Amino acid sequence: MLAIAAAIVFGIWLVLDLLDTNLGAPDLFNFPTMASIGFLLLSLYLAGVGSGPRAGTGSGRRFYGRRPGRG
Repeated sequence: MLAIAAAIVFGIWLVLDLLDTNLGAPDLFNFPTMASIGFLLLSLYLAGVGSGPRAGTGSGRRFYGRRPGRG
């Protein structure tokens, strides 16, 4: 989920950069700020924060007996 949020942040920054606009707040929508937000979200995602439910919580696929694709 955080990787998707980082992609959205980078996408918004790219569109703002391509349109050459700052939305009236040049200190808020600049490269260092948007890059910092995006990299923060990516690092949290890679650290495992917000990665979804863990195994054993009752969600996900269950395989009983022989697992498919194991030859």
